[in-house]
Amino acid sequence: MSRIRTVLGDVEPEWLGVCDAHDHLFFASPRLPGQELNSVSAARAELTAFRDQGGGGVVQWTPYGLGRRAADLPALSRDTGVHVVAATGLHQDVHYAENVLEELRGRLDEVFVAELTDGIGTSGVRAGLIKVAGGFHALDQHARWTMTAAAEAHHATGAPIAVHLELGTGAADVLDLLCGELGVPPHRVILGHLNRFPDPVAHLQAARSGCWLAFDGPSRAHHATDWRMPDAVTALAEAGFGDRLLLGGDTTTAAARSVDGGPGMPYLLRRVRPRLAAVLGEEVVTRVLTDNPAHAFAVDWR
Repeated sequence: MSRIRTVLGDVEPEWLGVCDAHDHLFFASPRLPGQELNSVSAARAELTAFRDQGGGGVVQWTPYGLGRRAADLPALSRDTGVHVVAATGLHQDVHYAENVLEELRGRLDEVFVAELTDGIGTSGVRAGLIKVAGGFHALDQHARWTMTAAAEAHHATGAPIAVHLELGTGAADVLDLLCGELGVPPHRVILGHLNRFPDPVAHLQAARSGCWLAFDGPSRAHHATDWRMPDAVTALAEAGFGDRLLLGGDTTTAAARSVDGGPGMPYLLRRVRPRLAAVLGEEVVTRVLTDNPAHAFAVDWR
């Protein structure tokens, strides 16, 4: 039976409710000094604000080594009543010190499987997805290493693989590797950040593969393509791919949180949802925010 693996345990897919399919409660990278998401109280306030807009679930894509604070996630979920899904996986190599990556050589897939089945560190919190990343219009050696490990972990557990597309590019290469060479079923792959590269042909090609298409990032002020997102989502829905779409906020800096004056998680429901409903209709948008993530993150766990 398919279940969604949350930080409080496996739940029925329909329990997820209205879902922010890609966001971060905690995140820390040397590439974003001074903007770490590391405050428990701020995370609680952000989840509460999201819940007050009708939100029911948040999928945190923060992977290994980037400040996930897995041990803090169960209490936040219980306190706010919002389901939270945690991630294993590995980001681009620029986010890590070389010694961290060297320690993972030869056992990366084992780390992913352990965090999916046994728990992250000593927290007991099991991850519910694997997050990896591509490069700009290409896949370097690091991306191929991490995606190969992710595919092996998928085959061992059934977990979905969520992919950071650098500036929204490289979707075809990612699908060729994961679904072609490595045998991951397309419906277990989630492509993130497609809004950053609003190429309708690339979007349609990806949709035809059967993978999930995530449009995420309204919390990131420097993404000048956000205004094209409604047109891209509308085009895909009108082409018959409304059942493959996901929406997320991708809050990665403290300044982007609503509690610190940014749009944050609630913006997805406060502004993005009605904007899309105006062109797609409420029924389609409800499906994108509820039915689609319930299917995308539900797994027959092995």
